[in-house]
Amino acid sequence: MNNYKLTIQYEGTNYCGWQSQLNAKSIQSEITEAIKIVLRAEINLVGSGRTDTGVHALGQVANFKTEEKLDQEKFRYSLNCILPDDISIINIEKVDENFHSRFDAKERTYLYLISKIKSPFYKNYSYKYLFHKKLSIRELNKLSQELIGEKDFTSFSRKNTDLDNFNCTIKKAYWKENKEFIYFVISANRFLHGMVRAITGTLLDINKTGGNSKDLLDIISQKDRSSAGESIPAKGLFLYKVEY
Repeated sequence: MNNYKLTIQYEGTNYCGWQSQLNAKSIQSEITEAIKIVLRAEINLVGSGRTDTGVHALGQVANFKTEEKLDQEKFRYSLNCILPDDISIINIEKVDENFHSRFDAKERTYLYLISKIKSPFYKNYSYKYLFHKKLSIRELNKLSQELIGEKDFTSFSRKNTDLDNFNCTIKKAYWKENKEFIYFVISANRFLHGMVRAITGTLLDINKTGGNSKDLLDIISQKDRSSAGESIPAKGLFLYKVEY
């Protein structure tokens, strides 16, 4: 059996997220249907993880198995001709038959963009945060260091999530800015549903109100979503890369 790994980019505005759902348009379903058209066979497309409604991806990873040995570039070209303009297969490679895009992933990195200027070209891909002039990148980075390591992130997960545990190991979390953007980068072995947007919103709230690391640690320790800040809009969030 041949196993193929896809690297995928998508603009998530018009989709319910990565995961296939009844009565909703998803990235997974669109790509699965395109592959079925090209191969004229059923396949199971496995993603590295879910992205929520409206979230974008610069480096989502998925894999599928087929009996057919593919001309990889020809196959990629054919898929991209079928797929809508807001989804693109940017790379395809043959991998070991046992490779699993979700279970073999070691680290996932997300990027959140906040625009400091009004631009018609940024409005679908960044959050125009009204209080950006009050933010301290230095203080945000100090706060973010409290996230590093293995912790229970229940306070940043959507309620009623059916999980055995809420532990994640965050490996890096930092903020930077330039003339037009403030951006937040966070990497972990796994992320909970809605976790990145909840963390980002909470860090912004603490910084805006003059809070400190103790406030963030208190929120984490409470293991209660209502103790944390509001999630910020999905349009500024990108799955940046998945590492194996």
